[in-house]
Amino acid sequence: MTATAHRAADTLPDVDRPSFARLMLSEWTKLRTVRRWTVALLAAPVLIILVGVLTASSSQPGALDSPLVGPDGTWVQDRFHFVHRPLTGDGTVTTRIASTTLEFSVPPEDGGDARARDVERTVWSKAGLMIKDGLRPGARYAAVMVTPGRGVRLQSNFTTDIAGPAAGAPTWLRLTRAGSTISAFQSADGLSWDPVGTVTVPGLPQTVEVGPFVASPTATLLAQRQFGSIRLGQYPTTTRAVFERPTLEPAGAPGTGSGEPSDGWQDDEVDDSAVQAGTPPAPDRAGGKGPQAAPPPAVWAGDRLTLVGVGDIAPRTPGEDVIKQNLTGGYAGLMAIVAVAVLFVTAEYRRGMLRTTFAASPGRRRVLAAKALVVGAVAFVIGFTASVAVLLITQPIMRDNGFLPPVYPDWSLTDPTVSRAIVGTAAVLAAIAVFSLALGTVLRRAAGTVAAVIVLIVLPQLLASGLPPVAGQWLMRLTPAAGFTIQQTIPRYDHVPRICVPENGCVYDQPWAGFAVICAYALVTMAVALWAVQRRDA
Repeated sequence: MTATAHRAADTLPDVDRPSFARLMLSEWTKLRTVRRWTVALLAAPVLIILVGVLTASSSQPGALDSPLVGPDGTWVQDRFHFVHRPLTGDGTVTTRIASTTLEFSVPPEDGGDARARDVERTVWSKAGLMIKDGLRPGARYAAVMVTPGRGVRLQSNFTTDIAGPAAGAPTWLRLTRAGSTISAFQSADGLSWDPVGTVTVPGLPQTVEVGPFVASPTATLLAQRQFGSIRLGQYPTTTRAVFERPTLEPAGAPGTGSGEPSDGWQDDEVDDSAVQAGTPPAPDRAGGKGPQAAPPPAVWAGDRLTLVGVGDIAPRTPGEDVIKQNLTGGYAGLMAIVAVAVLFVTAEYRRGMLRTTFAASPGRRRVLAAKALVVGAVAFVIGFTASVAVLLITQPIMRDNGFLPPVYPDWSLTDPTVSRAIVGTAAVLAAIAVFSLALGTVLRRAAGTVAAVIVLIVLPQLLASGLPPVAGQWLMRLTPAAGFTIQQTIPRYDHVPRICVPENGCVYDQPWAGFAVICAYALVTMAVALWAVQRRDA
């Protein structure tokens, strides 16, 4: 009989129901008039700000081994072996890469052959042709290269990477300059050429240096992982490349010949460790002991050139995401928000007040939807306000602690990544609030619901640090904790290997993907709650 009465009530004409706006106003009045709930909601932003300030005050940056910046101000590394000659105006440089060999050693205690395969899979060794604005580290450039396992690539100014044909040595490569436009080509036989891509290098001077180059970065791999800490292993590598018949053809002039040293080719190493001349290089924060020794000089044998290279040409990223770090108070604030969201519905169940609510507003699903919108909106406002406040407060603290450009660039609230982290944090808190309300509607038990939500969000963070990386990553991906990946602001580059540990937020490549996970939890649980509230007694 009761269920029948509820269904009949839900079919009342619209004129007998309060408007949805009035229903939301009624639910907002309930929420703000309960003193304990108000206190808890006011405590949430305080916790977010307090934890953020404490985190910022106790944070210190890692050791800085080089402050080198690229053309756009990005923190970069720029070390490679370069055989070059000047090119004035437009022209083309061509060579055949006969072979490339990656050389490194792995101690037996580090895993032997298994770890060696990890190094080979991780390292982006590079051998190819470059056009560069002189020999200064960090200067503008464009380069076409062979990268074992990743084919031919066209890269420029450290951050641009264009994938070309899936070819390796032996192969022919060519770079053509037309003003500030650089075009790259690849050929299997030196006769038929396939385009790799085209880039624009603004500010490239009239006279540039062009020629073959080799770079071979140090492989940084996860060596040991325990609860709360990781240890990285570093494996320096060298790459030996053999070039055949490197030739330079300026526009309107004949080729320069076979590429013998007497033809004007010069042998240099571009080395970013020289940026701080006279200062011993600081140990790498990952456990390295300083830069590698300089490679041996280039060796010519007729028109064949053998180059050995070390180092890398790539952007660098800091080990600490200062924006995400200062927003960690979101975890503390959400506990208060979760408690209020759950009590917002379970308290009415416990006291029987929900029957009165349903009598005044017979549309049960409309009532639950109004509650969800109200608690979600309140959580969003709290998250947004607290996130803006904590970042403004902690910015000068972080600067005083040494988090300075170029490693940690200056930022403003209007920067796209910072804005996304702020709005995303607020949206995640709103989604968690709706999820908590819906789960409370289904379970009807405040303590059990609050505990379940907190466990689903916090426990994966703790377990992920002790599980194998793949297992920890999937645990984070499949739980509501994935939502906080939206706070990530460190740029990621496909051509730069990185150490990915899930407890640090390395879960999804796209920050919005994690937010989609928590939204899916909220929507599915809300759908179940709407179904349950329609079929169960209040």
